[in-house]
Amino acid sequence: MIAPPMFPGFDGLLTLSRRDGVDIRPTLLRVLTDLYVQTSTHSAEEEQHFVELTTRLIDQVDDATRAAVRARLSIYPRTPAAIMSKLRLHPAAAHPRAPIAPPSPHAPPAAEAKPRTIATLAMEPRDAAEISEMFFSANARDRALILHNLATAPLRPSPHIHPSRAARAIETLHMAAFAADVDNFTTELGETLILPARVAERVVKDPGGEPLACAAKAVGMSSRIFQQVLLFLDPAIGTSVVAVYRLSRLYDQLNERSARIMLAAWRGATMTEARAKYRPTLYDDERHRVRTAPAHTRPGVAQPGAAAFRRGTGRDGSDG
Repeated sequence: MIAPPMFPGFDGLLTLSRRDGVDIRPTLLRVLTDLYVQTSTHSAEEEQHFVELTTRLIDQVDDATRAAVRARLSIYPRTPAAIMSKLRLHPAAAHPRAPIAPPSPHAPPAAEAKPRTIATLAMEPRDAAEISEMFFSANARDRALILHNLATAPLRPSPHIHPSRAARAIETLHMAAFAADVDNFTTELGETLILPARVAERVVKDPGGEPLACAAKAVGMSSRIFQQVLLFLDPAIGTSVVAVYRLSRLYDQLNERSARIMLAAWRGATMTEARAKYRPTLYDDERHRVRTAPAHTRPGVAQPGAAAFRRGTGRDGSDG
C-alpha cells in the first residue's frame, strides 16, 4: 500500500496556477516550505515529493519569494541536497573536513574572484518567531548546523552594539559571572541586547549553552572571557569539561553575523506577542464606545431671540 503524499492536492494547484489570470505560485511555494520545515524528519517519499514540487516552482516565482524561501531553508538542518544546490546554499560543515586539494594550474587567481554579495532580507515577525523556536527546540548538533547556515543566509542581522557600550557590558557581565550572580548577568545582557527580560532569561538559562554563545558573540566578548563565564556562571556547565570544551569550540567557530541574525530573530519574535495583546483600533471605535444620550439644553440659558418674545409689547401698546 502506497502512503499518501505529504502535500495532497498540490499537483492540482500547480495545474491551476498555470491558467491565465491566476498566479498562486509564490503562495504555493511559501506554503510548501512552511509545511516541510515544521517536521524535523521526513521519509524518502516525502523528500522526493517536496523536491519535485519545489524545483518546478523556484524558477517561476519572483525574487522576493525566492529569497524568503531561501532564507527559511538555509537554516533548516534537513534541507534536501537537490534544493540546496538549486538555491546555491552551502552544505553545513558538520562532516569531517576533506583534504584541501592543490589549486589547479588553469584556475584563475584568487585576487580575480568576485566577492559574493549577501542579500539583506528583513525578517517578518512571524518568520523571526519560527526561526527562534526552531533554534531553541533543536538539539546541540542541529543548533550548530543552524548557526553555520545563518552565516550565508540572506537575512538582515541586528546592528552592531556601540563599542563603548559593549565594553561596559562585557566588564559587568564578567564580574557577574565571577560572582555567579545570574540575575544581574541576565539583566545586563537583556539591557545591552535590547531583549525583554523573559527572552534574556531564556537565553542565559538554556541548558545547552548555544544561545548564551550567540549573545556573547553579539556583544563582542572575547573567547577567553567567554570561557570564564562558562566556568563560573552555571555550575551545570562549568563542572563539565565536555560541555565547556564543546561550547568554547563552538564559540571560536561561530560567525558574528550568525549571532547577530539570531539576535534579530529574538527581537522580532517578541513583536508577534506584542501585536497579539492589542486589538487594532477602528476609526469609529470611540463613537461606538461612548454611551449615547438624548440632547438636553442647559437650563436657564436663553436661546437667541427669546428675550424679544418675553419682553415685547402687545398690540394695544402695553407691555406683554
